[in-house]
This record gives sequence, C-alpha cells and structure tokens, in this order.
Amino acid sequence: MKGLDEARALYERYGAPMIEEKFPAYAGRIAVGLVGHGSECFGYDDALSRDHDFPQGFCLWLDDETDRAIGVALSRAYRALPFKGAQEKSALGGNSRGVRRIADFYSRYTGSDGAPQSLEQWLSLPSHALAEATNGEVWRDDQGLFTEIRLQLRDGMPEDVRLKKLAARVITMAQAGQYNYPRCVRHGEYGAAMLAMTEFVNAACGAIFLLNRRHMPYYKWQLRAMAELEKLGNLREALEYLLTAENDESGRVLKSAVVEDICAAVIGELKAQHLTHGSWDYLEPHAYEIAEHIVSPALRSMHIMEG
Repeated sequence: MKGLDEARALYERYGAPMIEEKFPAYAGRIAVGLVGHGSECFGYDDALSRDHDFPQGFCLWLDDETDRAIGVALSRAYRALPFKGAQEKSALGGNSRGVRRIADFYSRYTGSDGAPQSLEQWLSLPSHALAEATNGEVWRDDQGLFTEIRLQLRDGMPEDVRLKKLAARVITMAQAGQYNYPRCVRHGEYGAAMLAMTEFVNAACGAIFLLNRRHMPYYKWQLRAMAELEKLGNLREALEYLLTAENDESGRVLKSAVVEDICAAVIGELKAQHLTHGSWDYLEPHAYEIAEHIVSPALRSMHIMEG
C-alpha cells in the first residue's frame, strides 16, 4: 500500500474516531492530511522507501486559537494511537507527522506563517520547498485556512517571478549545455563537462516546470516528476540520457545533438506562450526576450542569471 493510502486509512480507522470522541467541539477546526517531507507525500514511495524516514501517521494542523485550546491534549492523544512506523533518522525529516500549528508548518517552507507577501520573497524561495509545501493530500479542512495558504503557494506565484526564474534557467541552459559542455569535452576536461551537463539538465528541468507553472521537487525526484507534466514532460528520457551516456568525443556529438533538440523544444514552448519571437537556435537571446516581459523595475534590473 502506498504511504498516502496507508496514512488515510490510519486516520479513518484511528484518527477520526479519536477526534470525534475526545475533541468533538473542535472537530471542524482540525485540518487533516499528509503533506510535506518524504517520497510518500509525492506518491513516489516503494518498498525500499520504508527503510528510513518513513513514520506511519498523518498530519493534524491547527490555527493558533485551537492550538492554545487543545494542542497539547491533541498531541498526547495522537501519540497514544496504536501505530508506529520507521523512525525518522534525518534532522531534515523530523517532526513531519502529528499535531502542528498551521503557521509552523508553512514557516518551515516559506520562512513565514503563510504565502510570501512580496516579489522578493517569492523569488528567494526554492522550488523544492514550495513543492513539499503543496504536495500530498488534505482530507478534511472545514475552516479552509490550511487549504487557502496551500493554494496560494501552489498557484499564486506572481508572473514576474516566474519570468525572472525562467529567464535565469534558459540562459543557464545556453551557457552550460550549448556552449561550455562541448568546449570542456574538446579540452579533455571530462569532469568539467559532466558538471556542465548537470547544470544544463537541472536548468532545463527547472525551465520546463516553470513553463508548466509547477514547482519542481527535490533533485532526486525531478526527472520522475517530469513524467506528470503536460508540456515537454516527454523530454524526461532525453534529459536522463544526457546524464548517463559517455562523454568521449563520439558521445559529445550525440549529446550535443540531444541538447539542441531539447533547446529547440523549449524555444517552441516559449513561443507558444508568447515569451519570445526570435529565430535564434542559441538560447541566450531568448532569455533576454523573456526578461523584457517583466514589469517590476526591481526584478528587471537584476542580473539575468539571478533567480
């Protein structure tokens, strides 16, 4: 059974009855689901995932008033429920199940108690943090407070921020994949060539997620998550090939051809979204065209590679 399904089954079997029996007056003020850290929250877990950082359970989110009233008692009641999963070994994965204030949950990912309030705040947030804050499932949220912030983070990125991030990734694709990778191979610097290709693939993935208006998850899941994307998700295999094929001279020729195919596909989508109109094969001038659509003077004045 997948982790999300298991968590919901545990909530329905143990959590919901506990809330109705011990906290009936607050049942409508407790948001419930499984969101955040872990492959299971993305639906990517398998049997191997359970060897570490895979605690059983679900999340109970409270507003400040409800937390003051029943937070401690609800935490004790939750810890008394008859299930226990693999213990979380990583400090980064700790405290991801059980009772949390809504503000505390979101501050882990955004640095504040809700969605960013400025363009600069949005720009500073890494995509993987936003992906974790908006993954998983919410099974009950009568008040809608948790879901309101969730939707703001999932769908509310300002267009200027999307364009700034997109321009930065497109120009990185040009410099790393179209320019530096083949030069590194010709110099016999195969380690540097691999680093350049990794930069290209990471930037290409980031650009594709932005073109889909989706947050890209943690690096080990970003290629897998690409398969879910409507636009350019079919480039996943080509991007994976660039990371796994040889970097000798014959490999360089093949990889460079694949890089150009990927760049052409990205340019096609940029044109479909009316973000560029040029006929260049090289991506750098397209990045500057994207930046021309940014309205905010502060974001427009930033270096093209920032974001």
